[in-house]
Amino acid sequence: MPKQTLTATVSLVEPPEVSYDPNVLIAKYRSRFLQVIGRLIELGWSFFGLLLGLWWDKQIGSSDRQEKRRAVQLREVLTRLGPAYIKIGQALSTRPDLMAPAYLEELTRLQDQLPPFPNEVAYQFIEEELGDRPEFIYAEISPKPVAAASLGQVYKGKLKTGEIVAIKVQRPDLQEKISLDLYILRQLAGWIKNNVKRVRSDLVAIMDEFGARIYEEMDYSHEGRNAEIFEQLYGYLPEIYVPKIYWKYTKRRVLTMEWITGTKLTELESIRAQGLDASHLIEVGVECSLRQLLEHGFFHADPHPGNLLASPEGKLVYLDFGMMSEVKPYQRYGLIEAIVHLVNRDFPGLAHDYVKLEFLSPETDLSPIIPALSQVFNSALGASVAELNFKNITDQLSQVMYDYPFRVPAYYALIIRSLVTLEGIAINVNPNFKVLSKAYPYVAKRLLTDPSPELRASLKDLLFKDGSFRWNRLENLLKNARDSQDYDLEVVLNQTIDFLFSERGEFIRDRIVDEIVKSVDTLGRNTLATVTARVRQTIGMNGDKPLPKPTTTGEKTEDQQNLEHLQRIWQIVRETQGFDPMKVIPILPQLIFKPETQQMGQQIASGLAQRAIARFIREILLSEDLENGASPHNSQNKRSSIPRNNSSPIALAPAAFSAKS
Repeated sequence: MPKQTLTATVSLVEPPEVSYDPNVLIAKYRSRFLQVIGRLIELGWSFFGLLLGLWWDKQIGSSDRQEKRRAVQLREVLTRLGPAYIKIGQALSTRPDLMAPAYLEELTRLQDQLPPFPNEVAYQFIEEELGDRPEFIYAEISPKPVAAASLGQVYKGKLKTGEIVAIKVQRPDLQEKISLDLYILRQLAGWIKNNVKRVRSDLVAIMDEFGARIYEEMDYSHEGRNAEIFEQLYGYLPEIYVPKIYWKYTKRRVLTMEWITGTKLTELESIRAQGLDASHLIEVGVECSLRQLLEHGFFHADPHPGNLLASPEGKLVYLDFGMMSEVKPYQRYGLIEAIVHLVNRDFPGLAHDYVKLEFLSPETDLSPIIPALSQVFNSALGASVAELNFKNITDQLSQVMYDYPFRVPAYYALIIRSLVTLEGIAINVNPNFKVLSKAYPYVAKRLLTDPSPELRASLKDLLFKDGSFRWNRLENLLKNARDSQDYDLEVVLNQTIDFLFSERGEFIRDRIVDEIVKSVDTLGRNTLATVTARVRQTIGMNGDKPLPKPTTTGEKTEDQQNLEHLQRIWQIVRETQGFDPMKVIPILPQLIFKPETQQMGQQIASGLAQRAIARFIREILLSEDLENGASPHNSQNKRSSIPRNNSSPIALAPAAFSAKS
């Protein structure tokens, strides 16, 4: 199924039946003074002990020593205050611009679990939403909820048509309670924004973003639509499964979906007992997450262990689509560009990526930020990027974002939460698991196959440095890309040809000519030396002298390495699934007669001729001068007048032999 068509036809957002509007909340609660004051007193009493402790720590100079203890205290307070504050704490756990690292760590442990509410209330909601008592709608329904979370609880049931289902029912008065808390928190955010200079982010905007998300979560029909969009975008992957939504039995406060019999990825013994490979399922999850973040942009923002199951058939099952988010195209390309700058250790480029991705305002002075980024990543990049621990890097980066004027966009906060959670599950399965090493094949495939100008520019940045082509980078890209699930070598070949022979590809054509000249020249010299030695040995001119080894000094070392890279690249292409030399044959005549191909051929021939002439002058004529009694001093002057340039064969001969002529 063509993914491009799918992406174009799927609408990512439909308005929920009840949408968040801060102006409506302001109008509603301004006239409910006593209700607001009552909740404020409750909140003030809950936070009093924590605030007093923070004040005392500051007075006696023990703030740093007590930070971990106060973070635990904050988590406990938020848990007691109920659904809105649990959700807020979970959201704050992804905001390094607002919270110190110790608090971020502790808030990730917030549990989204509360005691169940009475069946009678749940059954009343089912009747109000679906129009009849549960016993008349469902063939069976469990006598007790099988799970209870902050927003609702779940029953196991059976439809009259025989399907086993999960029935999710919302908590009573949920919207009223959350609306009041959102109003109070938004007012508090406005006061902090205007009075606390240390806080740089727009807290009111953050609260509005949070309010919109939690209102979407409270609308179960919105969650059902999210599930169907997710299935359409990613359900074609053979090892991904999304439960079916039963719309006849789904409304705003009741969701009926396919019951999934599965095992949490953290229950390793149970998974192994079924003959399943938990590590492989984690790799499937990483691949799917990358597609969500970098391909379609519609991603599951809450992949905790309860929402990722291993099915008996060996598929990775996604559950709970209440918290979803979207990454816009320019943000997706910006993230890939940032990965390229990270690989290249281009920290000024990485700092500018943060500006483009809206972490930093355009007027921000980047001069102190660039060394900070360099310090974080240079130590981590001592090994390969693939060996990085994503959690460790995000922890260090969180400190930089806290120290400098970063404003973390909501989409990035959710991405970090998603990937850190996924890596946490993965490390539980395999302590040596590295998310970035599993991400490499997909990123490599995107760089090689995506025709967008943004990624073409990123590919150029990756493969060229100071005018030199880095064959080792191309070799690594091809090696990693072939491990990606839907890597299509034919697509890579076609897109490479289209780009190479376009106006934008002229720079690369020139560099390819230079590299081919050097590689062919090296191969020719080594071959000629070997053949000559064999002939001389055959006719007895060399005696027992061993055959010469390929040249390994000076300019020849680089050329020899490039030749070896080319040989390995060809081997990688041959070993890639789907490679068929017969598919190349039909396009060869078209390529041969292209003006650009003929021009490249002339440049290659000219470059090889220049090298041959330069070598003839150096090794024959100048050596004859020495044999005929020429002064070594004069001979050296003659030698020095002949330029030797490793990167450009054009400099090795008179202008008449220029490859551009």
